[in-house]
Amino acid sequence: MADLMKGKRGLVMGVANDHSIAWGIARALHAEGAELAFSYQGEAFGKRVMPLAATIGSDFLVEVDVMNDASLDAAFAQLKDRWGSIDFLVHAIAYSDKNELAGRFINTSRENFRNSLSISCYSFIDVAGRAARLMPDGGSLITLTYQGSNRVTPFYNVMGVAKAALESAVRYLANDLGPEGIRVNAISPGPMKTLAGAAISGARKTFKNAEMNAPLRANASLDSVGGTAVYLASDYGRHTSGEIIHVDGGYHVLGMPQVENL
Repeated sequence: MADLMKGKRGLVMGVANDHSIAWGIARALHAEGAELAFSYQGEAFGKRVMPLAATIGSDFLVEVDVMNDASLDAAFAQLKDRWGSIDFLVHAIAYSDKNELAGRFINTSRENFRNSLSISCYSFIDVAGRAARLMPDGGSLITLTYQGSNRVTPFYNVMGVAKAALESAVRYLANDLGPEGIRVNAISPGPMKTLAGAAISGARKTFKNAEMNAPLRANASLDSVGGTAVYLASDYGRHTSGEIIHVDGGYHVLGMPQVENL
């Protein structure tokens, strides 16, 4: 540990439990000295997040519904009232009706398309604008994506389209906010054993396939994703913006499975 984040404060959105990618990121940021606030949606998630936050010395939780402007206004007002400014924000929020991920993409309903794109992509745009107003001296915005954004992936369907939109939003936001010293990046882990990942049909097969074929023959860990987030949020990442950084054992470079798995 080198206190890379000492003196920096930020909001982590999307912790569901101790297996969440967002929690791995929060844990790594805390280990490097960051002061953290956490968002949650609904009482059930609040009860899960509160004891986790306490383990790293945080008592700053804000309830947020990213589909509700008043809720977002209230949450960012709390951040401003308590801290005045923030240095980073981690967005780990996505949603799609899991019943529509198991069938054919062509059968995506209008309602689920709208909800998936709004929650998984627009919410980042929305919170980026609010967070930027609390970053007078610059900062770092980080979101999470997946390679189903640019390669057809079984059981991913409309989430692939949503993540493609999210990655495009990262680039446009990076250009918009660059003059203010705000960097915008996405981390693209490979398959991971999380609550969200488990909701996708075929998750175990996907995890095993990636592990067998990735050049490093390994999937990402919470620590490796967390360490990447630390780099992006710290001063070492001050000239990195608009990037989609893969943390997937190199799986994204493959055109076919390894020869022994053909």
